[in-house]
Amino acid sequence: MASNSVEKRLIIPLPGNEELAAAIAAAGNFQLGALETRHFPDGESYVRFLDDVEGRHVDLICTLAHPNDNFLAVVFAADAAREFNARSVNLVTPYLAYMRQDIRFKAGEAITSRTFARLVSSSFDSLLTIDPHLHRYHSLSEIYTIPATHLASAPVLAKWISQNIEKPLLIGPDEESEQWVSQIGELSGAPFTVLRKTRYGDRNVEIHMGDLSQWKGRTPVLVDDIASSGRTMVEAAKQLQAQGLAKPVCVVVHGLFADDAYQRLSAIAEKVVSTDCVPHISNGISVAELLVEGINEFAATQTPKAEKSA
Repeated sequence: MASNSVEKRLIIPLPGNEELAAAIAAAGNFQLGALETRHFPDGESYVRFLDDVEGRHVDLICTLAHPNDNFLAVVFAADAAREFNARSVNLVTPYLAYMRQDIRFKAGEAITSRTFARLVSSSFDSLLTIDPHLHRYHSLSEIYTIPATHLASAPVLAKWISQNIEKPLLIGPDEESEQWVSQIGELSGAPFTVLRKTRYGDRNVEIHMGDLSQWKGRTPVLVDDIASSGRTMVEAAKQLQAQGLAKPVCVVVHGLFADDAYQRLSAIAEKVVSTDCVPHISNGISVAELLVEGINEFAATQTPKAEKSA
């Protein structure tokens, strides 16, 4: 049976995304759905909808911090939703993977960001994400052929910092972060500075920090969009202590924390806090309301005027 066209949007989490999906549904007054998922003995994925999606706008919530493990399941779900005549199938992925390889650094390399964008674009009607790694791309529309919206986490981080840290000094890890950190500083009213970083490999970085002794009365807040190996923040924290500053509070948007990165960073920082873009023990900043704003924005473009006034 087809669903009524004015029913609430259906928010459906992939495994591991249940808490964020529930928060999104509650904040946006959407319906929370569910999938049955499991693996066959050979590792193949099984996906089954537990809700009627016919005629519904379906938003699949799936962070892609581990894309090789998670991507097939969300694509299978998207394809099934189309077969069941969903009105639209949208990917809400707070962390968008495969953005770092945006050129060929060496001969013969695959430009995986473009390949991944083609795969996503062929499976979904729209994409919503937070702070994607737009280094050499100016916007997601350069590689995605579906409506792709990216939201800025700066207002959310600025609010958390203002409410939880007295006299913060914001510190960005490299020159690329200046525009982002300056926005947080403007919103929170905190001073900021930016370090220089030289990367020699995935786990080998060198931090160049000027004299910050004038800020000894403030709480250093290291802010980064991604913490994977954690080396950048660890090296910066060491240099801050060497200058006599307090242990830093580390604030991260996408806390990937590979291997023992979180343990090493926690040992040298006052506190490590991440958003719930990626599920992790360090989660302390919710992006649910931010994602609801984004969902409502593209919902407005997917709903005919006659339906809006119904």
